[in-house]
Amino acid sequence: MTPRSRAIAVLDLEPAASDFLAEALAGLSSTPPALPSKFFYDERGSDLFQRICELPEYYLTRTETEILRQSGAEMAASVGENAELVGFGTGAGIKTRLLLQELDNPIAYVPVDISKQRLIDSATALQAAMPSLEVLPVCADYMQPLRLPTPSQKPDHVAVYFPGSTIGNLEPATAETFLERVGRLCGKSGGLIIGVDLQKAPEIIEAAYNDSSGVTAAFNLNLLVRANCELGADFELSCWRHRAIYNQQAGRIEMHLISDGEQRVHLAGREFRFAPGEKIVTEFSYKHTQAGFTALAARAGFRLSRTWTDPQQLFAVFHFVVAD
Repeated sequence: MTPRSRAIAVLDLEPAASDFLAEALAGLSSTPPALPSKFFYDERGSDLFQRICELPEYYLTRTETEILRQSGAEMAASVGENAELVGFGTGAGIKTRLLLQELDNPIAYVPVDISKQRLIDSATALQAAMPSLEVLPVCADYMQPLRLPTPSQKPDHVAVYFPGSTIGNLEPATAETFLERVGRLCGKSGGLIIGVDLQKAPEIIEAAYNDSSGVTAAFNLNLLVRANCELGADFELSCWRHRAIYNQQAGRIEMHLISDGEQRVHLAGREFRFAPGEKIVTEFSYKHTQAGFTALAARAGFRLSRTWTDPQQLFAVFHFVVAD
């Protein structure tokens, strides 16, 4: 007899428009001007990012997915049975499903994402594919402290799954603080499965963020589209262009929107002036070494359990456990 699918109910803690406005004003007032990358992911931004993941230049998603296909059973064995899996920013959920299908008796899955519609769509699809699994989606900014829903059945432990190398968007000190919070969420018997983009030839990295189809440019400019539509800003989109540069010394990609001329932008009664060539920083994406990231996680209270990589050493998936 086929189990009936459970109804999907989303715990909605989505950031308010006032949060976007406050952070946009603070960012544009800073030196250099900036806009927070977490606001990339409205419905259109999520769709554009899904297209980015399918581009030939964007090695990250297909490499991480192949690692999961090849080593998912080993990851599941490392995590252990009767786990509650908490997924941060898992998007369409393809990689998550590969992991969940290998886990031994997963008790519940709690996806946490800032894009509500993408969260609903992916949670509904997963519930249909795995009807006996309790799925408890939460629409929230997972970079902030969270109180998650309680599964109907008590798990033996909590495993956080954080794919896609999103950890690279955080400055190292901020990443360490974030991982400390993840460790508290996991508890003493818990662990973390996390995807991390590795350092490699700069031309490979830069090509991934400056694709020939212009999809990443549209994704980046969508921040200004959102500011205009949701906050009443007056960015002239044709006066801005996308550029991503790999800073080898810092070990990070630096994504910008560059002003094509002298211009003024208005937002919430404030005026912001931009000179020709002036940049708005929209994202940093740090690339790590295996040893360097293991050390960072250790400072946050994690101990390395296993590491899986692709043959070219482009990407790594780590399993950390909370240190005693």
